[in-house]
Amino acid sequence: MIQIYHNPRCGKSRDTLKILHERGEDVTIVEYLKESPDAARIKELIRMLAISAHELVRKNETVYKELYKGKTLTEDEWVQAMVEHPILIERPIVVKGKRATLGRPPERVITIL
Repeated sequence: MIQIYHNPRCGKSRDTLKILHERGEDVTIVEYLKESPDAARIKELIRMLAISAHELVRKNETVYKELYKGKTLTEDEWVQAMVEHPILIERPIVVKGKRATLGRPPERVITIL
């Protein structure tokens, strides 16, 4: 079973989902702007991606520029920022078992299939 943290308004997210469907994968779609992950799940995703919390933050979002740009936050504070503002979570995140990858570029998803 594959899970994708998806924003249907994002081209990269749509392209990644298309690759998964074209490969016949059984995909559970999590529209994370509607079903926001909690802090524990965000931490788990960060661990699976082997990145820092700050690396998972979308820095071009208005909320980042207005509230967080130039600030030094702890891992937990960045996680909390993503809980409060899920638009900050980089997308798409594809999870298969205990592995995860960002679909940037979308073809990267093939690495965990």
